[in-house]
Amino acid sequence: MIDLLVSILIPSLILMKLSGDANLGADRALVLALAFPLCWGAYELITYRKFNFIALLGLISVLLTGGIGLLKLDNQWLAIKEAAIPGLIGIAVLVSTRTRYPLIRTMLFNKTVLNVDKIQARLEQTGNTERFEARLLTATYWLSGTFFFSSAMNYVLAKWIVISPAGSEAFNEELGRMNLLSYPMIAIPSMIMLMAVFYYLWRTIHGLTGLKLEDVMANSDADKQA
Repeated sequence: MIDLLVSILIPSLILMKLSGDANLGADRALVLALAFPLCWGAYELITYRKFNFIALLGLISVLLTGGIGLLKLDNQWLAIKEAAIPGLIGIAVLVSTRTRYPLIRTMLFNKTVLNVDKIQARLEQTGNTERFEARLLTATYWLSGTFFFSSAMNYVLAKWIVISPAGSEAFNEELGRMNLLSYPMIAIPSMIMLMAVFYYLWRTIHGLTGLKLEDVMANSDADKQA
């Protein structure tokens, strides 16, 4: 809820209600609106003291939006930027399959979500490690697909809504409207797709290990002992 307020609702309201000359003006309203997600993202990076590729791209996205508005660049750049950020994440997910650290392990198959050690031990016992890795690769492709979906929808939404010159009051209002619509039109479908990927991953784990959901969730052993 805090992310929703700071990243979408508050900035959108500022852009839509305070961009007129009688209020903050287009430039100052844009700076104030973008300051909320920018400061919140920086706070999270500093607090958790852990490099996060996706969070870093989010901060870059906010800075690019501000640059496009303040420098009064062509709206085409906004649409390209909106599509580029999730597109880059999708490409990174695919490229990571060729490295020692696939991003699906960072996003879904990690120790904060699942009891990875127990799952790996059971996979070795049943001789299903290779089968699991193959299905994990399939899940990775699906995961990248959610980001490519977001990329395409971001581009369409930006081209459809933001049509006024950058740096104008109308541009800010359209930018705020785009942010609001991005949640039901892009974020929620993407979350549903992400949940589907997680369900596939869970069904794979269950099918290859025989473990129940409560056995593979993170901290399940600690909870039972408590």
